[in-house]
Amino acid sequence: MNRLKIALLALMTTASFSTATAGGLLTNTNQNIAFLRNPARDGAIGIDGVYSNPAGVAFLRDGFHLSLNIQNAHQTRTIDTEFPLFIFNANNPGSTTHHFKGTADVPVLPSIQAAYNKNRWSFQFNFGITGGGGKCEFADGLGSFEKVVSGMIGQNVATVNGLYQKLAAAGIPGMSSHQMGNGYAYDSYMRGRQYYFGFTFGAAYRLTDNLAVYGGLRMLYGNSNYYGYVKNINVEHIENGVSQMVNAPQHFTELAASLNQYAGMMEAMGKETEAQQLIAAAQGATMLGTATQDIELNCDQTGWGVAPIIGVDYKVGNLNLGLKYEFKTRMRLKNKAANSLSAENIEMLSKFGDGKKVAEDSPALITVGAQYSILPSVRVMAGYHHYFDTDTKQYMKDFQTDTNEYLFGAEWNINKYIEVSAGGQRTIYGNKDAGMNDISFTVNSWTAGFGIGVNVAENIKINAAYFETFYDDYNKISGTGMSDTFTRSNRVIGIGADFTF
Repeated sequence: MNRLKIALLALMTTASFSTATAGGLLTNTNQNIAFLRNPARDGAIGIDGVYSNPAGVAFLRDGFHLSLNIQNAHQTRTIDTEFPLFIFNANNPGSTTHHFKGTADVPVLPSIQAAYNKNRWSFQFNFGITGGGGKCEFADGLGSFEKVVSGMIGQNVATVNGLYQKLAAAGIPGMSSHQMGNGYAYDSYMRGRQYYFGFTFGAAYRLTDNLAVYGGLRMLYGNSNYYGYVKNINVEHIENGVSQMVNAPQHFTELAASLNQYAGMMEAMGKETEAQQLIAAAQGATMLGTATQDIELNCDQTGWGVAPIIGVDYKVGNLNLGLKYEFKTRMRLKNKAANSLSAENIEMLSKFGDGKKVAEDSPALITVGAQYSILPSVRVMAGYHHYFDTDTKQYMKDFQTDTNEYLFGAEWNINKYIEVSAGGQRTIYGNKDAGMNDISFTVNSWTAGFGIGVNVAENIKINAAYFETFYDDYNKISGTGMSDTFTRSNRVIGIGADFTF
């Protein structure tokens, strides 16, 4: 009966909540307000290119360029889980489909891009939260948690009623009027917090007036915490036809004590066979009492990794082309976990023991972008992102295919002071059922962003934008009466300032 604890602990320790607003698994691409205004920045030339098109930054004028950005993000994760035994939940009876909603808020998501250009050289620095960025909270836990609780109760109703029958057969008064029902109740909660801080240093060089190249290194530092519990498990007890919810660990422990007590009486009477049957039954009741005790987990993870980045930018007439390749970042997060003892000798939990390391690689990424000036004041852009997710190692993550993104947008300088822009993005994960669960899921989406840039001084530009993602629904059918429907919502607002000295 320890399977309940094992399963719930495994679910908690593998929960991964990321507030990534764009990009592949564990990747945020919204590193500048210019991206929120128009995601198709991979072939554009600007200070935000320190992240999106670093080779192109070499074509900015000589001097020091600085971009400071602050974003506010809000995301929800919604799972409708259908499971036949949910109908017996005493706090939510009569329905086989339960609704689980997680909310993630990032009050302040900062980023900095800086470049110093001198002659043909451009020396660059970027800081941003390239993965995660906030806390996701499921106030009522997850459907996976409830499935384990309801399944354990449902599977053991007949077993417990058999124990009552053994007591009645042993001549214990009143035991024939006791019964265990299918009803259950519990309290559950889950919270995940994840931050991947990215620091990038690099340099670009203009080989010609039309061609520039870039090389750099990015260091990622990951810091995560997962906290969750399943507490106050109650089961339905029926006595003389009257039903009531009782504390499961206490109830089963008392039942085990009664079985052991009467086993002793049987031994005293020389009824050895009956005594051994009651002792075996008491052991089963004790295991149920242990399995239904409160479960609480608090796991911290930290780790870091370094990977190179290369890029190329080429200008020809009114067309600018940008290319960037980020190598895979090998990440191993070290655990500081409260479940260390539970993880001992349990294969599915062994990697989450205190001091162990968990694979959480950040995938390699290639971006291709183009910008074309229809008029000196009007530009159109397009881009493509490919994330090599299948080449990464991430514990208990079933990758199906790589992620692909398609981006498009336009900018218009209304006059020398005001610039407006808008754009969109389509993200496709190629999900399959095997890779979808309420612990960690991805959903294909459309994203739209728009905003404004205002030159408040010759060397200062203020940017503001709104960015929203519209997610598809994904339906997973696990069997008769068992299914999950996954979706999300996401919106980001941001403001920033670009300076040139």
